[in-house]
Amino acid sequence: MNRFKSFLSRPFVAGLAGGLVVGVLGLAAIAAGWVEGGTTTTTTVAATGSTDAAPAQTVPASGGALSAGEIYDRDGGAVAYIEAEQKQTTSASPFEPMPQQGGTATGSGFLIDNEGHILTNAHVVDGSSNVTVQMGGDDGETLDAKVLGEDTSTDVAVIQVDPSQVDAEPLQLGDSDGLDVGDGVVAIGNPFGLDNSVTSGIVSALQRQISAPDGFTISNVVQTDAAINPGNSGGPLIDADGDVIGINSQIATGGGSEGNVGVGFAVPINTAKTVAQQLIADGSADHAYIGIKGGDLTPEIADTLNLDVDEGAIVQGVTKDSPAEQAGLQAGSEEVTIDGQPIKADGDVITAVDGEKITGMDDLVALVNTKQPGDEIELTVYRDGDTQEITIDLAQRPEDAGN
Repeated sequence: MNRFKSFLSRPFVAGLAGGLVVGVLGLAAIAAGWVEGGTTTTTTVAATGSTDAAPAQTVPASGGALSAGEIYDRDGGAVAYIEAEQKQTTSASPFEPMPQQGGTATGSGFLIDNEGHILTNAHVVDGSSNVTVQMGGDDGETLDAKVLGEDTSTDVAVIQVDPSQVDAEPLQLGDSDGLDVGDGVVAIGNPFGLDNSVTSGIVSALQRQISAPDGFTISNVVQTDAAINPGNSGGPLIDADGDVIGINSQIATGGGSEGNVGVGFAVPINTAKTVAQQLIADGSADHAYIGIKGGDLTPEIADTLNLDVDEGAIVQGVTKDSPAEQAGLQAGSEEVTIDGQPIKADGDVITAVDGEKITGMDDLVALVNTKQPGDEIELTVYRDGDTQEITIDLAQRPEDAGN
């Protein structure tokens, strides 16, 4: 990928602007549709019935206190097989009055406390009329589950079963901020409906970004080469101490395959902890929103555009009626083409947030994601050769990134 395509591969959709993740996504441009994703895509991994999976090798978790087998023996009983019947829909056309069958989604989840709370992905249970659970250690007994809340901005959901019917110890939640690339990890879940399957690998990368079901960006995502396939959605990614450090959510695929090619993504457990607390208490979660699209400004692009700053986040779009528009942030109006890619060259460049220097969109996304609606942030902005400070009052994130 050349440097200018890379610039446009980072639309600021974490609390800012649009895209869609249900189905298949372009890995290069997770949202906004600015760049074609080539032959590499990311997809949610709830089971769809297809078994077109590329063969993949797994390696033992290395350097940790527990082997993959020990982790499986200790934690497998608390991993849930989830079936979510989708609601029937009725066509709006008077010529097609019959209800349409919604189908059943299958995925994974895991027990997090003694109250019967199970953590999973929002896309596993979204739009469901009935959810049932089978725990790994309960000999296939089917339990009814209630959806307590879904947060499509982080792809996290909490469901609950009767705790008196569960004979399993809750999984320990670890610290995803303490991970290092190369750490051994284990994934337990139900790929293609094959219940309580275990795979192992390593942390391949940290601080990735993926698109959530509502089009916003999930930051600080954990990348792993542990085999993850449709049906693994919502299952735990576990470190070598046996603690959960992520929720397996998406995979990258190449060519025509929809199965594992060794690039999986897990929502970091530190994000999921915060969201789960809100979902259990209120049924919903709050997220800060600013309302821009943008890309990375690199020294090479800055030189091409003859800018006096050489890194930061260059604003490419400002959402109508958003906090960014109300504060006066400006997107570029003059479009130029650099190495075949259209760029609005004269937009604001954000170089710092609350005095903390940023090098690009990832930094801006991560900082906004640490805030709450109603918080105030101060942006250092380069515009027309001058630097100024702009204060923004963050709002509640809209229901989807297209708003």
